[in-house]
Amino acid sequence: MNIAFIGLGNMGGPMALNLQKAGHEVQAFDLSKPACDKWAEQGLSIAASAADAVRGAQAVISMLPASQHVESLYLGDTGLLAQLATGTLVIDCSTIAAASAQKVAQAAAARGLPCIDAPVSGGTGGAIAGTLTFMVGGDDAALALARPLLEKMGANIFHAGAAGAGQTAKICNNMLLGILMIGTSEALALGVANGLDPKVLSEIMRRSSGGNWALEKYNPMPGVMDNVPSSKGYAGGFGTDLMLKDLGLAQENAAAVKASTPLGGLARNLYAAHSLGGQGALDFSSVIQLLQKR
Repeated sequence: MNIAFIGLGNMGGPMALNLQKAGHEVQAFDLSKPACDKWAEQGLSIAASAADAVRGAQAVISMLPASQHVESLYLGDTGLLAQLATGTLVIDCSTIAAASAQKVAQAAAARGLPCIDAPVSGGTGGAIAGTLTFMVGGDDAALALARPLLEKMGANIFHAGAAGAGQTAKICNNMLLGILMIGTSEALALGVANGLDPKVLSEIMRRSSGGNWALEKYNPMPGVMDNVPSSKGYAGGFGTDLMLKDLGLAQENAAAVKASTPLGGLARNLYAAHSLGGQGALDFSSVIQLLQKR
């Protein structure tokens, strides 16, 4: 299948490469020239623009930072939806507001374009390994068309509901992730402040009732776990500012539906403080630095 892939960040690049390795013809594009150069070196074919990437495409997949980028890419007279042939599959894997996903889906439907929102979980490791979890919003027919492609990038595909439902599931997940990373960081910082070995404490908690994903796969304490951002100067991974964006989406949604999310609100404020302290580009697990004794 001819696929246009728009957005070659830490997640999008490996996803596009996995599709190419699976035998698909991929034309990729990102506004960042360094990102394009990086993935061109890995063998991806890079288009001169998003419009060039989608020319002749049977499916378009996007992985962009925020709602405004997705709406700008797809909507309006100059947006990609206006340039796609009827029947072209549209898959947006960005994490954005559910309302934005619904807006894109409605515009796609008006043009005869099957469309799903399919945000992901699993981090950069999952993107590289092709073991991501997809949370899908859209109708059954569109998901059926998308499933063979999603299966080349992920190991789990959940149909959350109608258009926008994938985004709602994703912000619920990421709100919990932000909360548990802060809690794990607090516990580790407390133990270290008392002289405990963070490796020993991590293993105790991992095998006890405090066990969680951060302790299993993404320890925030440097030197405890190999091949995670905390052991690489918090480089790569999932940025603090991206977590802050997702926690903001969760709070906006909670306000809209009058849901109570006090820990989600506190987590957002702590990540905001961490970002204002100049750590916005670091992986979100670096929030432990906000909690450690100086």
